[in-house]
Amino acid sequence: MKEIVVQNYQTAKAQSQGQGLNQFCVKPIIEDIAKCSANFVEVEPGKYAYGYHYHEENEEVFYIISGEASVKTERGDIHLKQGDAICFPADKEGSHVISNPSRTEKLVYLDVGTANKPDIVHFTGTNAGMVVSRQGIFNFTK
Repeated sequence: MKEIVVQNYQTAKAQSQGQGLNQFCVKPIIEDIAKCSANFVEVEPGKYAYGYHYHEENEEVFYIISGEASVKTERGDIHLKQGDAICFPADKEGSHVISNPSRTEKLVYLDVGTANKPDIVHFTGTNAGMVVSRQGIFNFTK
């Protein structure tokens, strides 16, 4: 990031992510990522963002802007509400997936973290993962 960035949640450009019926929306705040990353994330009722995973290099912090969340972790499920923040270390103990348990209300949260590259992301409980580098994202199977 080479300049001050101001981004409003309401006007940030949305990017659809996810697979199949589990789509979610990411609104990047910082796109020229150097040392940190920040995204607004929207998750519709009954859906989740990303998959159950952990990073070898990057730490993350989620701040709940609106709605409620259920976060699966290695320690069990953690329930979050508006105003709560949760931090994930860069190792298997930081495994997480955030979902929206509501039947009616959209979950909106701010996802902030370090942006060290390369980073190796493991999909916990599987043999799958990916390497995130400055050259792109490369999927792998152990």
